[in-house]
Amino acid sequence: MTASAVTTTQTASDTELEHGDEATPLTAQLFLVLEAGRPRAGGARCALTNTEEVVIGRGVERAFSREGAGAVTRLHVSVPAPTLSALHARLRNHRGHWSLQDLGSTNGTFLNGVRVTDAVLRDRDLLELGQTFFVFREGVPTPPRAAGDVEVGEARDEATPRTLLPLEAEQLRLLGSIARTKLPVLLLGETGTGKELLARAVHDRSGRSGAFVAVNCGALSPSLLDSQLFGHCRGAFSGATRDEPGLVRAADRGTLLLDEVGDMPPAAQVALLRVLQENEVLPVGSATPRTVDVRVVAATHQPLAQLVAAGAFRADLLARLHGHVHTLPPLRHRREDLGLLLADVLRTIDPGQSLQRLSPEAARALLTSAWPLNVRQLTQSLTRALALVTDGVLRARDWEPAAVTAAPRDREAAAPTVSVARLSPEEEQLREKLLALLSAERGNVTEVAKNLGKARMQVQRWMKRFGVDPAVYRH
Repeated sequence: MTASAVTTTQTASDTELEHGDEATPLTAQLFLVLEAGRPRAGGARCALTNTEEVVIGRGVERAFSREGAGAVTRLHVSVPAPTLSALHARLRNHRGHWSLQDLGSTNGTFLNGVRVTDAVLRDRDLLELGQTFFVFREGVPTPPRAAGDVEVGEARDEATPRTLLPLEAEQLRLLGSIARTKLPVLLLGETGTGKELLARAVHDRSGRSGAFVAVNCGALSPSLLDSQLFGHCRGAFSGATRDEPGLVRAADRGTLLLDEVGDMPPAAQVALLRVLQENEVLPVGSATPRTVDVRVVAATHQPLAQLVAAGAFRADLLARLHGHVHTLPPLRHRREDLGLLLADVLRTIDPGQSLQRLSPEAARALLTSAWPLNVRQLTQSLTRALALVTDGVLRARDWEPAAVTAAPRDREAAAPTVSVARLSPEEEQLREKLLALLSAERGNVTEVAKNLGKARMQVQRWMKRFGVDPAVYRH
């Protein structure tokens, strides 16, 4: 049987997704998300392009090998899980459509929680093979430079964010390059997605010798604004018994994080703009400005462009902050990374490794939860669950109730899909690209059109055709 690659090529067709100057094709991928018996093992991603068959079974170690003549290959995936059979299950590709077949395993093969012997796979399906969990993706945006098969194992000491998603990995790579410059960075994302963690990683990667200083912009006091930001001299006012550098000078030669910059009071916006323009501050009680060398990282969950349009945020300040923009996806869009995140959180909150494994039910709960409060909720829920573990096994009852509810239909699924069943394969790929871009651009149709190199009216016609509502992506 000849395998058909689920991908697009760099052409001028309507099914091309542009990322910078390069086409970003959609490719089929299989993600090894979680081993319930080894919660710190991380995960892996296998490219299914030009792959005819995937055979999954037990091995002495996690391994991925390919065999076959020419470009078409057969992939063997081995996982050291005693609950897996030696030959447990097989995925087969028939002209770009994938199916799942149980190979007579002892513990069975489950698809989205239902035991199956043979089934057709759909995008985002959850596969459970002997307490090892996989996610099948029919089409994932994959930059041309992305590696084919990738394994990301146990968490390391450094707090550098990790991902198995190829487009997100490419964006993190770009951010790592930007980190070594002084260019301002603007981090966008929902509350709890890890913006401060990423800001610290930018600082660590920058090589700057100064401190990392985080400022809660919403907590700045209008009456003490200048003193808080720029410091004061001894005797400048009642109670000023010593010189204080202020938050900006405390970050000299380092990084200043403006957390929740969208909540910054108007007076603080004016004061900060002067700092960014002049690279100097004037402490309260001093007549002499002090030069500062500060790299600024700003973070917010708010749509700054809309705040500018409403007059709540200064356009000239946004222009100063808008050096390199990185958007952190919500956790509901990163189910493929949950095993990595689990390993990273356990490294921090369970250094003694009291947790040995997850029950199958607990693993399913982890992977089917909506996690509306993102990584922050995952961390808190896991911390609570560990406090209830007495025998090294985390069970479903240990999760907080909000964490074990089934995930609601996501933004992609929330859009009407009346005509989707009648779409051609090419139209289905185009629709997936539109959904991915709408998510990345937070529902901004103009930016989506720019990314696709198409007129805004054309994008609107596509959305109407595919039953996509951009409003559900605006958060």
